[in-house]
Amino acid sequence: MTAGDTTAGRPCGESPETLGDCAKAGARIAEAGGLKSALLLAKPGIVAASALAGYAGMALAARGAPPAGTAVAGLGALVMAAVGAAAINGVLDAAPDRRMGRLARRSAALAHFGERGVFATACLIVAAALALALFRLDALTASLIAAGVLSYTVVYTLWLKRRSPFGAIPGGIPGALPVLIGYAAVAGTLRADALVLFAVMLLWQPPHFWTLALKCRDDYRAAGIPVLPVVFGGRYTRALIFLYATALIPASLGLWLLGAASGAFAVFAVIDGLMFLAACYVYSVRSSRHAAAFLASIFYLAFLLIALIADLCIA
Repeated sequence: MTAGDTTAGRPCGESPETLGDCAKAGARIAEAGGLKSALLLAKPGIVAASALAGYAGMALAARGAPPAGTAVAGLGALVMAAVGAAAINGVLDAAPDRRMGRLARRSAALAHFGERGVFATACLIVAAALALALFRLDALTASLIAAGVLSYTVVYTLWLKRRSPFGAIPGGIPGALPVLIGYAAVAGTLRADALVLFAVMLLWQPPHFWTLALKCRDDYRAAGIPVLPVVFGGRYTRALIFLYATALIPASLGLWLLGAASGAFAVFAVIDGLMFLAACYVYSVRSSRHAAAFLASIFYLAFLLIALIADLCIA
């Protein structure tokens, strides 16, 4: 698959099931219009998570609410980069996505706009993000944004994801970079506390993705993506989910040990971590309610980042 390929005017699935899914999705997309299609390609959930992580990095650097002008510019650059990278990822992954029933609506949205147009627009959005970071913030922030886009679209999407069942581990780097981007936007440098929060984000990505991979194992197998549950099975994947979820608790305490966060945050981080650990055990180890475990991973991170922001802004 190259960026110049197009799916417009041809079926977006290969099996009868996915063909049916795509036909229904295409009809719904046509009824919904361009805005809903654009939102599907922009992956607003991932963009919102990136913005929250970026703001947490800003608050950590400022030890409180960051300057409004810097926050607006930093979040603007971060959101534009995340939107652009998500759309580029959708184009590069168009072929395997068409074999995954859960992504039928996204495939139909991509066909609605055409791959060439989506790719060109996404590149322009990323360029605008880099220009905003470079001219309104600093070179370090712009470099981190560029690293995030390239590591997500080229290193992870085109290489790691398609070759290694462990691709989600290094593939978590682009998902963790928003905290460093936010931190650099405010401080103009990176300190130990920023690296601790980056490590927390890095540890969170694999269990978050593996719960989704367990839920959608058949989809990934059909798409030829060697995710951990497809290659090593559910038991091995569950063990690693539990291991990573456990490691999040001491990692999150690093912010308290460095003096960046209060004791109240440390207590909350332990409780939040234990609840996530319990959710992983109940939903993914003792049962197969992987969608609930996936949702629990999102709540864990959102609560942790919001608690950190509140702790820094109130203290």
